[in-house]
Amino acid sequence: MDFLNAIVALSNFVLIPAIAYGSQLALGALGVTLIYGILRFSNFAHGDTMAFGTMATILVTWLFQSMGISFGPLPTALLALPFGILGCMALVLITDRAVYRFYRQQKAKPVILVIVSMGVMFILNGIVRFIIGPDEQRFADGERFIISARTFKEMTGLREGLAIKASQGLTVIVAVIAVVLLFWFLNRTRTGKSMRAYSDNEDLALLSGINPERVVIYTWLIVAALATIAGTLYGLDKSFKPFVYFQLLLPIFAAAIVGGLGSPVGAIAGGFVIAFSEVTITYAWKKVLGYLMPESLEPSGLVQLLSTDYKFAVSFVILLIVLLFRPTGLFRGKSV
Repeated sequence: MDFLNAIVALSNFVLIPAIAYGSQLALGALGVTLIYGILRFSNFAHGDTMAFGTMATILVTWLFQSMGISFGPLPTALLALPFGILGCMALVLITDRAVYRFYRQQKAKPVILVIVSMGVMFILNGIVRFIIGPDEQRFADGERFIISARTFKEMTGLREGLAIKASQGLTVIVAVIAVVLLFWFLNRTRTGKSMRAYSDNEDLALLSGINPERVVIYTWLIVAALATIAGTLYGLDKSFKPFVYFQLLLPIFAAAIVGGLGSPVGAIAGGFVIAFSEVTITYAWKKVLGYLMPESLEPSGLVQLLSTDYKFAVSFVILLIVLLFRPTGLFRGKSV
């Protein structure tokens, strides 16, 4: 019985949150990996692109809520998500036309594009804070739990209750749908194949008649969609605060590099590696060990390797280790 309680506690505080967080990071890392693989630079503005797309979704959500439009048990944000994606698409296309296109035409080195993207990052950060404010914003509505701890206890008779938030279930389902659609697009459509060809060998792709500007536009559109979905799911699961999305850039880049920059499958794997590492290292294991160990050996302290304040330090350490020992990542992306 104690063993079952330990498994429930572990699922409640480690497995389920890590799967949801890993799905969010994987979607974010896919955007970074597509930009790196096709446009050949590391986009440091990706976190703030996520923040902008999420902000647009929140504003439309609030509009719908004020009009009395809801999505029943599901969050209204799902109805607003297509509008948020369109807003983010408009933003990235304008940014590309106004900023990145000039440097592409000049055949600028990747490091220059990285520095330019940092400038874009600070501008976007300012725009988002100016429009929606720097404070925490909550926009989740609908059912809060798929199953609550109390219901689970009544059903099973266990001491430990399992609570699965609706936002966690939604994150996993939406992430799976988004990833399936992305892989179908890249592998089955003509545009997707031309994007992959352009990524593999730019000169050969140009010789075979692929239009580079078209590839660039489609890449930005897909990245905007992935960024908005990832940002909105993260905001529904936790809450929306512009500066947090700026901080999310580190675990997202860590996920992309751990999996292998330029490899979509690697981005997904990297997202879960980072998420599980962060959650397990910052979790206080006292409760789980209390169920598993005899009473005389029960820990008195929290048994926590690192405080949750240092959550992002975990992804930084993993990133350093990967760069030192396997710079191409788990799935042999392009060497960093």
